[in-house]
Amino acid sequence: MRLRILSGLGVLAAAAILTGCDSEPETAKLPDTKAQAAAKLKAGKAAKVKAAAAVRANELGQIPVLMWHRIVPKPQTTDDRSPAQFRADLERLVRDGYVPITAAELAAGKIDIPAGKHPVVLTFDDSSPSQLTLNEMGEPQKDTAVAILREVAAKHPGWKPKATFYVTRDMFGKTVREEQAQALLWLKDNGFDIGNHTRDHLNLRGRSKQEVEEQIGTIGKTISSLAYLNPTTIALPYGNQPSKKEWALKGKQYHHQGAFLAGYTPAPAPFSKSYDAAGIPRIKAMEKKGDCAQFCSEAWLDWLKKNPDMRYTSDGDVSTVAYPKYKAPYLRKSFTTWSLPY
Repeated sequence: MRLRILSGLGVLAAAAILTGCDSEPETAKLPDTKAQAAAKLKAGKAAKVKAAAAVRANELGQIPVLMWHRIVPKPQTTDDRSPAQFRADLERLVRDGYVPITAAELAAGKIDIPAGKHPVVLTFDDSSPSQLTLNEMGEPQKDTAVAILREVAAKHPGWKPKATFYVTRDMFGKTVREEQAQALLWLKDNGFDIGNHTRDHLNLRGRSKQEVEEQIGTIGKTISSLAYLNPTTIALPYGNQPSKKEWALKGKQYHHQGAFLAGYTPAPAPFSKSYDAAGIPRIKAMEKKGDCAQFCSEAWLDWLKKNPDMRYTSDGDVSTVAYPKYKAPYLRKSFTTWSLPY
């Protein structure tokens, strides 16, 4: 037994010689105590608060949701924009520090943009060929809305070509099922959002629940069968809500997180008490002139620029809702755990 012990000591001595006399045994890393963990958590939150304050984050601010229809060389109505006008619309957004998000991301409260930037939602109604037409190579034709979006994004790294296209049965002018599927799948595969705009673009005000559900549910089912996705938002034709606004959000064949209007103000942040998922306002893309002088996109973008305390500014962290302390009364209770006042 003694020989075995001596032999073992010899092995240990040899190991000590091989590893060097000055080496120290490694110590196992002990888990943090509760106090240490709490201190780290507090320090981490303090760093987030400091970062949010540095960019004057205001994630209870207002978000412009802009609305376009046709992009055509010779506009015929105030709903139309020429390719040059549309490019100017987008370049204005770039200059003012806006970064596009989709309608689905707004409704879900997933606003993931860089710190100090402002979200904007780009929406297109009626699924016009001027918004998306693919050539023989499967690429968007020049001067369509999608082509211009990608063109502007290529000029400005970090500015994402994101938008939401609200589809009716017209389906970008395509009547053949395979061509309809090609268009929707192209949008889906290239990071664009597809929303519901009802089958026949009917005014839903005053219609029965059955009619409302048929108009919304049938086109939703078509989109699902063609693009293998279920729209999570709807743009109501003419901006008119059904007799019960909840019908636009939920029916037998659909469940939307947000219903968008055609109205004339920026949208409240989804974290704000004033946010109404069944009635999210949009702004018509247009210069300050005529009947639209006070309510068009140019007027509201000017106003938000002059009133930065009213505009949504990101802290760059999608897991928090950062805002100046004086805005605390406007936070929805369901987002209390996300709260990051400074």
